[in-house]
Amino acid sequence: MRLSPILQRALLLQEQDRHDLAEKEFRQYLASDPTDGFALAALANTLLELERRDDAEATAREAIGHVPDMAYAHYVMARVMSDRNRTPEALAAILEAIRLEPHDADYHSMLAAIQFERSKWAEALAAAEVGLRSDPEHVGCNNLRAMALVKLGRKVEAGTTIGSTLARNPENAFSHANLGWTLMEQGKRKEAMNHFRESLRLDPTNDWARTGLVEAIKAGNPVYAVMLRYFLWIQKLPAGVQWGIFLGGYFGNRLLAELASDNPSLSPWITPIRVVYIAFALLTWLASPLFNLTLFLHPVGRHALSPDERWQARLVGSTLALALASVGAWLGTGRDASYLIPALVFGLLAMPVAAVFNCPRGWPRWAMGALTASLLAVGLVAVASLTLLNPTRRSWLGMAGVGCFNAFLIGSFLSQWVANFLISVRPKR
Repeated sequence: MRLSPILQRALLLQEQDRHDLAEKEFRQYLASDPTDGFALAALANTLLELERRDDAEATAREAIGHVPDMAYAHYVMARVMSDRNRTPEALAAILEAIRLEPHDADYHSMLAAIQFERSKWAEALAAAEVGLRSDPEHVGCNNLRAMALVKLGRKVEAGTTIGSTLARNPENAFSHANLGWTLMEQGKRKEAMNHFRESLRLDPTNDWARTGLVEAIKAGNPVYAVMLRYFLWIQKLPAGVQWGIFLGGYFGNRLLAELASDNPSLSPWITPIRVVYIAFALLTWLASPLFNLTLFLHPVGRHALSPDERWQARLVGSTLALALASVGAWLGTGRDASYLIPALVFGLLAMPVAAVFNCPRGWPRWAMGALTASLLAVGLVAVASLTLLNPTRRSWLGMAGVGCFNAFLIGSFLSQWVANFLISVRPKR
């Protein structure tokens, strides 16, 4: 098929990531042939890159309406739906594209990416390998094959796959970032940092590589290295298993507490186990923001953090500083118990504050932010009532303060359950 010069220019500009100019060329061409399904699909791809999702979806639907048997139009629709976190529709669209053109490696790479996002590691691997049968050197399929292999615990095979991909195309930023994460899984932090840096040299906007570099820097601390291994391990598990571990830890801790209460002779053996569990549970929430804080305070390290990570470090650091100041006031005032209230309030508040920035942008983050703000308001009332005014417990002010403090403690506990749910949500865009 011979393409018009205008359409050729549009496609070239699209390939060069000059999407604003590409859009103008596409629209100029479509003005003379508004039913060209290929041009409409290509325009939808460009609109997606410009983050104009509504326009991209509408244009992709128009393309399919004109050429329902064109696989490329369904592929573009799959990209749009995947970007909008509408996974079932994305999956249906890419399967239709593959039905129409079963030997296109790009389409199988897209299917592998969708399955990977669904945490369907085996299905992602299968889709990538089908694509590689059509094009053994396809970069996307090779990268997704390696990513799926890592999640399935087959790290050596993953490293071999990425190594071969980079040997063929050493200037691919995504492959360098992928190898970096594969090396992180293998505990090879320094080698991983080299590939993250190379990825960022090739593509300074590669957020996956930037995140990997930040994690590799923090993993230089042995405490964070242990936590990172835990994070990487648990991310491989299905959501139901993750919830099972979370619930098992909580109820196991409660069971140990009751066992120690009923059998005081066992308390010296049980208490250390509970202390280790509680400390580990706290670290799962606070390790990342605390070590982000150390980077934030470093004159060079702060530039590696994203804006969200910098805000998280600031706010978590502020709440913990207030908690430590309250402990200092407690020690400096002859251990006045009223100063332990703000210490508990600000210390516990650090966890929901950290969780706000772990939630995806959109309504999950707004919901977690509203919950955290509510906890802060209730906690401040408790601090003002019981610490600053220091009323008698039987006065109305004292009872209100105690009620707010109890509500804060219950809310802080429940907020972690809410946060676990909100973090797992992928809001539609």
